[in-house]
Amino acid sequence: MLTCPSCGRENPEGSRFCNACGAELAPEPYAREYRKVVTVLFCDVVGSTALGESVDPEALRALLGRYFDEMRAVVERHGGTVEKFIGDAVMAVFGVPRLHEDDALRAVRAAVEMRDALPELGVQARIGLNTGEVVVGTDERLATGDAVNVAARLEQAAGAGEVLLGDETAQLVRDAVETEELTLDLKGKAEPFVAHRLLALNEEAPAFARRLDAPLVGRQRELRRLREAFAQAVADRSCQLFTLLGSAGVGKSRLTAELVGGLGDARVVGGRCLPYGEGITYWPVVEVVKQLPPGAALGLEPAALAAIERLLGEESTGASEEIPWAVRKLLEAAAHAQPLVVVFDDIHWGEQTFLDLVEHVADLSREAPLLLLCLARPELLDRRPGWGGGKLNATTLLLEPLSADETDELLARLLGDAALAPDLQKRIRDAAEGNPLFVEEMVALVEDSGDGDVAVPGTIHALLAARLDQLEPAERGVLERGAVEGRVFHRGAVQALAPEETHVETRLNGLVRKELVRPDKPQLPGEDAYRFRHLLIRDAAYDALPKATRADLHERFAEWLELHGGGLVELDEVLGYHLEQACRYRVELGASEDALGARAAARLAAAGRRALVVRDAATAANLLGRAVSLSEPRGREGVELLLDLATALIDTGEMRDGEASRDRAVALAQATGDRALELRARCERAILHTVTSQEFTAEQGLELARQAIAELGPDGDDHALASAWFLVLAAQNMRAQWQECLAAAEHVLEHAARSGDRWRSETMEFYAPALFWGPTPLAEALPRVEALLESARGEKSLTAWTIRPVAGFYALQGRFDEARALLAEAHEILVELGRTVDDVTLAFWNGPLELLAGNPAEAARVVGEACDFLEAAGERGWLSTMATLHASALYDLGRFDESEAAALRSRDAATSDDANAQATWRMALAKVLAHKGEHEEAERLADDAIPILDTGDELNNQAYLRMDAALVYRVAGRREKAEAALREALARFEQKGNAVMAGRAREFLASVAVD
Repeated sequence: MLTCPSCGRENPEGSRFCNACGAELAPEPYAREYRKVVTVLFCDVVGSTALGESVDPEALRALLGRYFDEMRAVVERHGGTVEKFIGDAVMAVFGVPRLHEDDALRAVRAAVEMRDALPELGVQARIGLNTGEVVVGTDERLATGDAVNVAARLEQAAGAGEVLLGDETAQLVRDAVETEELTLDLKGKAEPFVAHRLLALNEEAPAFARRLDAPLVGRQRELRRLREAFAQAVADRSCQLFTLLGSAGVGKSRLTAELVGGLGDARVVGGRCLPYGEGITYWPVVEVVKQLPPGAALGLEPAALAAIERLLGEESTGASEEIPWAVRKLLEAAAHAQPLVVVFDDIHWGEQTFLDLVEHVADLSREAPLLLLCLARPELLDRRPGWGGGKLNATTLLLEPLSADETDELLARLLGDAALAPDLQKRIRDAAEGNPLFVEEMVALVEDSGDGDVAVPGTIHALLAARLDQLEPAERGVLERGAVEGRVFHRGAVQALAPEETHVETRLNGLVRKELVRPDKPQLPGEDAYRFRHLLIRDAAYDALPKATRADLHERFAEWLELHGGGLVELDEVLGYHLEQACRYRVELGASEDALGARAAARLAAAGRRALVVRDAATAANLLGRAVSLSEPRGREGVELLLDLATALIDTGEMRDGEASRDRAVALAQATGDRALELRARCERAILHTVTSQEFTAEQGLELARQAIAELGPDGDDHALASAWFLVLAAQNMRAQWQECLAAAEHVLEHAARSGDRWRSETMEFYAPALFWGPTPLAEALPRVEALLESARGEKSLTAWTIRPVAGFYALQGRFDEARALLAEAHEILVELGRTVDDVTLAFWNGPLELLAGNPAEAARVVGEACDFLEAAGERGWLSTMATLHASALYDLGRFDESEAAALRSRDAATSDDANAQATWRMALAKVLAHKGEHEEAERLADDAIPILDTGDELNNQAYLRMDAALVYRVAGRREKAEAALREALARFEQKGNAVMAGRAREFLASVAVD
């Protein structure tokens, strides 16, 4: 059978024209299965078994025959399709063969009509409706999917005369129905099912109501043109035809309401074209005529009056040639009394006869101030290409989506005093893409959900899917193949995915005219590119493709792109994505796709490693994680992939997942029998343990690293040696040995340069901080780190790291605002790169800066938030030191109990040979105990702390420690000891070049001297 693309009726094979509407038929080149969101209706007769016992079989057969005929007629009257009769039950689908935006409402209307018709046959019905995604075929239109099963279960759960709706159906028709929510235990469903009992239906209501009281944002230019058209009609006493075009929800009705609200003494009447029904040819005209005052028809010629009476009578659908003339005369007569605005809405659904009438009035009306305002979607011009053409007083205006700023303004005005989180507002703005209805629907969905989730409402899905279902099969096929590439697609790709299509360019031009796509800047040389007008249109086209078709098209597109995408920087990532999609869809359908998965993983891994080199952690973690999930890591390549993934995960704050990935890498390396690879994996796992494991000490890390270096030899595997020397660097960092860190870094860079290893970027990030924390004086170190920052500007991650010590040195000089600006720049870079942990550890610089600037409250806030994050992430190395900073800020604020708790938090997190943490938690606790009068224990802790840090070369921190010790000694009455500690602190501050703290040390020393 051939399905007519115009009306959806079936015709015998070999037919050239549709037997129902006369449209030309052609075999569909894109014949296949579709995925559609449809509404399924099940209707069953209640008590049919008892009826069979009491009624003669012939009478029962006749009764059921009338029942089936009546039910089919009702379903088809509302645009549905009877899929099958099962015993005395009817299954119907609304959305097959063609979707309509109001399929759910059509189904509910049909259900009510079916229910009300059955008592006349002497029986009652129970009805269930459910909306959901199904697969439908082209040869057999049987819908398949869970939505069908749920509709059947709802019908079985309904009582006599009841109509039960699934939750999605109820949401789609919420503006037209009154329902009662109930919870059901449906057979086959593990969880209770939310259903809705239909209580009342408003037959006149649309599928969803627009908020005409919503604020009007933008549109001032369009509103001015409408007002000018009305003013011209009044001034010239002429008829102006103004057609406002725009996609569903773009604001045609809202703009019209704004116009109407400011027209003063004008009379405004209107009518709306219906999408389906019987006797609807002149429906909007009848609505208009009924709204005119009774006296408007006085003085009309008898023939005009008779035609108007026929229009309003039961036979108003008659094709009387006098009706357009009579309507024109009536509108002119009404406009003579006062200016008249006639609003015809949704005229893209209007019958040709109705459109002829409107153009007749526009062409021939004279000497009457009349504005014909027609609202339509762009598809009007497909049905009526010459609409408004050649008329002197005709204007057609396309209403474009709102801009991003206008969308934000609409959001703000819709929310009023309420507010959305910035990321949530951005997601709504991006998804709505300037469509006011989409904004309103998504805001309502967020408010109803209560969980801040942004999903595309079913109403919007229905609008877009129905629009695509109206396309000719060839046009739709081209659109779907473009959707496989993405939001932006290329003509050559479409041709490669549709080799049988000989008119690709023509089809694309047609889609441009239909406002579905627009030309765009190509990303490939020698190609024409197109962009979907709305991302949701792309999604709707793509979602209709069966998964098997998607898989095939994604793989074919990847093959085409390999030949034509050589200049793309993101080639590996794009190819990996399309191969990944092909693989995943086939696996979902039960196929085994190891080879395809391996191809996808290789491309994603290559892209992920490039992101890792520039330290774009979020991108790297995403790409490498997908690569690992697609193909089981094997051999050396698998070990390296797991190690790279671990690095990216750690940078994004996923410490536990990073550790698990390195554990897998160690086990896989051992299984390969490659000793160098195993040593490399063990060293990289140990690097992580230096900051996550309280039991793993710096000495253990050094021991493992030295063992690996000795076993590998100076000319051994450079990858493994780079990892081993980086472990030395990390361990010496724990021991506060910064000169040793710099020496180890030289070795890392040497081996990384030979191997092309990613450790180069991470090692370079240690250089400038080592100059700050180590013994190098500010006068020498600051010019060096400023030069390093200048040379790092081409690498974002290295820039962010090098900024830190520059800001730190500025703070030592008292240049606090400059330091804050630099750290803010680093924060922006790290957020952009998804480097969550690095961004959190900016508190190591922000905290001391604010303490130096005399702002302990801000220091406590910043450092406290960082501590909470690190502890939640399972990190210990940074936390142990960060907690002592928190303790210092809290102490300065006089929050002594909290300061003590922070010091103990550091103690509990620190490893035994973490020099900085072991020294500073003791000193932080000593200060609190001294304040409480526990002088002996406080002095003991202070005495113990100083030599721990003196084993390293953190000159500045050694000075800070002595300043705090002097405070403890002074409170305990040990003036000489306090003076000695302060002199040592001052000497170190001056040696480092810490001008701010040197001044404070002098002041403190002077005050102690006069005690």
